[in-house]
Amino acid sequence: MRIRTAGVTAAFALTLLASACGGNDDTSTDASAKDSAQAGGTLTIWADDKRTAALKPFAEKFGKENGITVEVQAVSKDLQSNFVTASQSGKAPDIVVGAHDWIGNLVQNGAIDPVQLSSTQKSSLADIALKGVTYNGQIYGVPYAIENLALIRNTDLAPTAPATIEDLVSSGKKLKASGKTSEIMSLQVGENGDAYHIYPLYTSAGGSLFGVKDNGDYDAKDLGVAKTEATAAFEKIAKLGEKGEGALKRSITGDNAIATFTSKKAAYLVSGPWALTDIKAAGIKYEVTPVPGFAGGKAAQPFIGVQAFYVASKGTNKVAAQEFVTNYVTQVDLAKALYTAEPRPPALTKALEEVSATDADAKAFMEAGKNGAILPAIPEMSAIWDPFGKAEAAVIGGADPATAIPAAAKAISDAINK
Repeated sequence: MRIRTAGVTAAFALTLLASACGGNDDTSTDASAKDSAQAGGTLTIWADDKRTAALKPFAEKFGKENGITVEVQAVSKDLQSNFVTASQSGKAPDIVVGAHDWIGNLVQNGAIDPVQLSSTQKSSLADIALKGVTYNGQIYGVPYAIENLALIRNTDLAPTAPATIEDLVSSGKKLKASGKTSEIMSLQVGENGDAYHIYPLYTSAGGSLFGVKDNGDYDAKDLGVAKTEATAAFEKIAKLGEKGEGALKRSITGDNAIATFTSKKAAYLVSGPWALTDIKAAGIKYEVTPVPGFAGGKAAQPFIGVQAFYVASKGTNKVAAQEFVTNYVTQVDLAKALYTAEPRPPALTKALEEVSATDADAKAFMEAGKNGAILPAIPEMSAIWDPFGKAEAAVIGGADPATAIPAAAKAISDAINK
């Protein structure tokens, strides 16, 4: 998708370039872009398919106001890796849209710049969203949405929300025994596991990934997976697996988890707001509630993810990029348009209030995530996904946690310390 639009002034450019990274003053950067000589040029934005359509009218408006050509390009696969590659080869866009847990990797690769947000702009965003895009004390992205997992329940099949995961399994087994469903629940695992989706149950059972420093940052030197609590947590998870209750199965994957629910094969789905479009299209009556934890355990803690706009370090029009992400991404209308494109609750508090007034799902997902943990954005997190996921899949398939989890911890530690 291409949008031809317009530019940013020389005076404005000098103002932005002189401002401190992470901009703590209250001076609005939307100052005199239209009142000075136009710098012209092209602004290129990379996003996925759904977001490009939502961005189009706002990019057109920005271009007309600033005399710049704007190109919004859809990158449907491997957006982060393609962006890093493009950055290293001198072909980076000016702005990229993606998850906050990319930040550690992108900063490490010198691919993104800090952004300049005024105090007023920062105060208009949810605290958890700002926390997600803050890395080493710098703000590296402008957040537009927040996401987390919740339990989505078919209310025709299961009228009451389960208080614990044991209650859910008991209800799911009864529905299966009666022939109303064929699965106890739908939580994606797959052959290689899925650390993101199992995390709420893992934390409820006492597990962690990293310790936390005094300032609230994750401590990569304090590896939770290497602790006895991690093995104990997976002993509980194993009881839900294929050799136990059969609630967690490797045959439930990222490709079929939502479809298992929408086809009424399961009354319970653990997923995020991205699942709602298919659920509504299927005509399923549903309710969104927090993921239940183990009886007597901690509250299940889903990861909190933040979607954000980033300014590319190697972009050719960084002044225009800073202007767009700070003064257009922070507009209520844009936040609501992105929500309509895919219903992830807005990071802009005013937009969230307006959306929640007419859409109970946004409020329900925020409620489900209120005890969540921000998804680690540190580079060391990349060492977690594969070993942890494979160990999870092995345990759900019947492997001994006492062997699988310490082996995963060693693999993770070796990768971090190499």
